[in-house]
Amino acid sequence: MFRMRRLIGITIIIFLCIIAISGCSFNFSLPQYDRGKESNRDILMQVSTINALLEGVYDGITSIGTLKKNGDFGIGTFAGLDGEMVELDNNFYQIKSDGKVYDVADSILTPFAEVTFFDPDQKEQLQQDMNFKEFEQYLDSVLPTTNAFYAIKIEGVFNYMKTRSVPPQQKPYPKLAVVAENQPIFEFQDIGGTIVGFRCPSYVDGINVIGYHLHFISSSKEAGGHILDFNIQDAIATIDYTSQLLLMLPGEDSDFYHKNLEQGKQPELEKIEK
Repeated sequence: MFRMRRLIGITIIIFLCIIAISGCSFNFSLPQYDRGKESNRDILMQVSTINALLEGVYDGITSIGTLKKNGDFGIGTFAGLDGEMVELDNNFYQIKSDGKVYDVADSILTPFAEVTFFDPDQKEQLQQDMNFKEFEQYLDSVLPTTNAFYAIKIEGVFNYMKTRSVPPQQKPYPKLAVVAENQPIFEFQDIGGTIVGFRCPSYVDGINVIGYHLHFISSSKEAGGHILDFNIQDAIATIDYTSQLLLMLPGEDSDFYHKNLEQGKQPELEKIEK
């Protein structure tokens, strides 16, 4: 029996934002939804595509302030690929390549992000000593379907946490695979904190990361990054079923329109992600 309370069909809405280029013209305005209505809170709002990020499209196209209006939970990166993004409880954090966590002004721009309003639908106590791969296998076994979008929050203590961040880039931007060759990696033992991320279905290949894309922020808000691996000591996963994808594309003069964004980049992406 399909037991998702609110996931009745997947809706994908794509807005092509064509804008004039002048000053802060890339800071486009998103369509406004009545987020007070429960049905409109189940929207995953995404800025640009993962294949664009792979190809080096790092110019910021919308602001953190705009993201806050469209979700209180999410991940992404910042203009120029300046570190890893975590949004938790409508607060944004930037984990830079020095491994430190910084607060983020509403005016800062992002080239890629995904946010939603987090409303729990399912909770799972996770087994001790479970690593990242085992977590993926376990959660896939208890989710109602793998053909939907899920926002995932894991709170607890971790015996081991391995993360990375990326240093800011200058134009002409290199591809993400080149940047990842020299990315700083951070390892922590016995650290408390929160994992923030999403699980996306295979049919969004090229649009988003297939499967699990997770970032970490420590309880002290002093460390974090994009997760490469972890080992659980004591943690609970909370899952929000999300039934709609709102995809926002850059303006017409963006490098986005001159890159090879065809599918088939999954092996390259998996190498970078893990």
